[in-house]
Amino acid sequence: MPDFPAATPRARVRVPLRFQDGYGVDAELVTFHGLTDGQEHLAVVLGDPAPGTTPLVRLHSECLTGDVFGSARCDCGPQLREAVERIAERGGVLLYLRQEGRGIGLYNKLDAYALQDQGLDTYAANTALGLPEDARDYTAAAQMLTALGITSLDLLSNNPDKAEQLRGLGIDVHDRVPTGVFTTPHNVRYLRAKVLQTQHTLPLGQLTELHAG
Repeated sequence: MPDFPAATPRARVRVPLRFQDGYGVDAELVTFHGLTDGQEHLAVVLGDPAPGTTPLVRLHSECLTGDVFGSARCDCGPQLREAVERIAERGGVLLYLRQEGRGIGLYNKLDAYALQDQGLDTYAANTALGLPEDARDYTAAAQMLTALGITSLDLLSNNPDKAEQLRGLGIDVHDRVPTGVFTTPHNVRYLRAKVLQTQHTLPLGQLTELHAG
């Protein structure tokens, strides 16, 4: 087992979640003491796994523009909505991680957007700003899962790096379950970059170049 300090649950509160399309579900939100990065990450516990089944888990990085404002430049908002329903149906946890812009922060992410408007892809834009292509570290996620008693899971993700990092942190990722494909004319270049640069499991053939009207 990797050597990282244990985190402990800080508080648990029941919250009814309601989405703009009318879908609703009750969740338990869990906060934590002792997370290594000092951030206010949140566990959203949904549904009740059947005895003997593996919980479904998603690590969802915070995206203010997509999750809150419905930005069509990424697929984060639709992924969040999909994940809540799929996890609630099966039972598991969504970890909402404060890692805006793949860990570079909101202002830097918007600066990267401006460079993308000049033709750079999402990863090259980060590099042009002198920042990592992906600065996310999932140690805190492993701490949260362990504190919740989850050491074996199915991971709802198209990103192989999430599974590899969790395995390296001692979490048994039994299976990686792909999310849906949520394309818009504004995000297809972003999605293609995720496939070509970081081997996300998205159907490249379907991600044809669309043009915003």
